[in-house]
Amino acid sequence: MLTTRFVNGAPNWIDVGTSDIDGARSFYGGLFGWQFQSAGPQAGGYGFFQLDGRTVAGGMQTSAEQGPPSWNVYFQSADAEATAKAAEQAHGRVLAPPMDVMGEGHMAVLADPAGVPFGIWQPGRTKGVDMAGDPGSLCWVELYTPDIAAAAAFYHKVLSLETSAVPFPGGTYTCINPAEGGEDAMFGGVVPLADDPVEAEAGPYWLPYFEVTDADTTVARAQELGGTVRMPATDIEGVGRIAKLADPYGARFAIIKSAPQQT
Repeated sequence: MLTTRFVNGAPNWIDVGTSDIDGARSFYGGLFGWQFQSAGPQAGGYGFFQLDGRTVAGGMQTSAEQGPPSWNVYFQSADAEATAKAAEQAHGRVLAPPMDVMGEGHMAVLADPAGVPFGIWQPGRTKGVDMAGDPGSLCWVELYTPDIAAAAAFYHKVLSLETSAVPFPGGTYTCINPAEGGEDAMFGGVVPLADDPVEAEAGPYWLPYFEVTDADTTVARAQELGGTVRMPATDIEGVGRIAKLADPYGARFAIIKSAPQQT
């Protein structure tokens, strides 16, 4: 699972682009207890979702021209310019070139060869989110892709990510971790679209998971707040109880009550 001991290649930021930031504030506030803090007039409406005074995500209102509402995962890079060039050389695309963000860091938005967008964050004053792996914060990410081998090759070239096959009920699961830290720094997985009818309809993308204290209660609360259940709460042996949801504006995410770690 994720921690805030960020290393290059690991997720270090996440934000939601939404058609209704006030509605998103209400939804995520009711679901996770988040409070929204504006980044100021110079930030173009961008702000921070916080839990107990610690930043867990960012968010802003976006237009239809910028794409449908969605959660965006950012990965740490020591050099955003070099990472963007590496993505192009590996047959990806640069959707938003590297830029300085008010001295807080440098960001870029890239896309892999399957068209999946993802962000890059080169830390400046802001290293990343203040919480990860705790209830109400990001704890895992999954890439749904039509070609695992091609995706693994791309992210290895661009972010030095490594993959490993882990036994899983019904087969194997492809885990990903940064080169620095090895498998102990594992933060996500890669899943073939063809194996998941729920995601096959949605198309390839990065799906964030947020840790919760009770998956069933969170699912019920999401429905009360106008969210959609894409996959009901389900037990995964050795992993935990997970559910896939969407907020009232269509941004997709998942929740998990993680199983106790084996010692």
